[in-house]
Amino acid sequence: MALELANDGRRIAFQTLGCRLNQFETDSLASEFEHAGYTVVPFEEHADAYVVNSCTVTNKADRKTRNSIHRAARRGDALVVVTGCFAENHKRELQQQPGTLTVDNARKRHVVDLVDAHLRGEIPQPQLLQPDLFSYSVPEPIFHTRSMVKIQEGCDNYCTFCIIPYVRGRAVSREPSEILDHVRRSLDRGYKEIVVTGVNISRYRYAETGFSLLIEQLLEIDADFRLRISSMEPDSLDDRFFALLEHPRMSPHLHLCLQSGSERMLLKMRRQYSAAQYAQMVGRIRARQPDFNITTDVIVGFPGETEADFAATCALCRELQFGHIHTFSYSRRSGTRADRMPDQIADSIKRERSEQVRRIGTVSKQRYRARFVGRCQRMLIEQIDEQLGCARGYGQHYLPLAIEPQGQQRNSFVTVKVTQLDTTDDPLLRATPV
Repeated sequence: MALELANDGRRIAFQTLGCRLNQFETDSLASEFEHAGYTVVPFEEHADAYVVNSCTVTNKADRKTRNSIHRAARRGDALVVVTGCFAENHKRELQQQPGTLTVDNARKRHVVDLVDAHLRGEIPQPQLLQPDLFSYSVPEPIFHTRSMVKIQEGCDNYCTFCIIPYVRGRAVSREPSEILDHVRRSLDRGYKEIVVTGVNISRYRYAETGFSLLIEQLLEIDADFRLRISSMEPDSLDDRFFALLEHPRMSPHLHLCLQSGSERMLLKMRRQYSAAQYAQMVGRIRARQPDFNITTDVIVGFPGETEADFAATCALCRELQFGHIHTFSYSRRSGTRADRMPDQIADSIKRERSEQVRRIGTVSKQRYRARFVGRCQRMLIEQIDEQLGCARGYGQHYLPLAIEPQGQQRNSFVTVKVTQLDTTDDPLLRATPV
């Protein structure tokens, strides 16, 4: 209580870039700041401290992070805290910026204490604090209505294009009992959707508990909720996991990272699967659930990618009819193997190939969503905008839905019938409550 009184009137702002794991960590930190007496305000407003939870997965992510840091630094004498993967990858650059506190991923959990110490006139020293990867609190629904649970950190795959193992560290899995307790507390707080997240979640293993057993234990929790799995690698998945996809609490949606449809490129990327194995996996899922939503990531312009390699990617994307394709142009990351490879692709070719994949993705997304017109979805209300006369949320297949508000509450389920598909690059489904 004394802490709340001491911080009464203090304002804190967040900018989050990158992955769902960053989103979860920001949600948790924002809740802790509120409990400590701070007011969370938009990043564009005046604040006593600005927290940039950063990303460094591509050059574009670096630019966005630098832009956010500069925007915050221009707002007077406020403290700028930079944490996340950019802070790991560009420590020297950040240490030369006055008024900026750099906090690595392993100590991100301590940001509240570090900001509080600074505002009391102390000189915080993050490097002296103990690493703490998992003890994030269950967040209040400040930014999101879905509650995420972090089950692991780090990655041991070392794909040749990826900087993440160098900035997030080696793979570490969280104790199952802590994960289950976190989810139960989230459900007690009123959340209706739980999202399992981490860096490489399909490789989760703690003692005798692997990923499939953990998901099974989460699905056995007796409550009215649905479970969604965040972005994952299409390897290490067993028969037990595929059977769980038909559980009534499991959302029929997976984001399985493809990256390339070329067998040659997948080998150069050091991926842990082949294009044929990936296609078989998708076929196996849709044979049992034809409407299952599979979304993916694709990298174009990887070093040495020929027209034939790119054509194989386009062909596989057309064949698999993804619900959404997140397209990346290959971005050189210093320290990775791919950065040292010959035959780097020109930016103009990358842009052209990216646009081709985006067009394929738009067509397949529209086709996939159109099949739900006239059918029902269980919508989770995430936002109600009375001025626009619209309540928005997502169905169980991770489809964006909009209905006219009729007394529904945020963070509640409502069964709706889809009536119309907007004709845009990211089509929204219009619906009416049943």
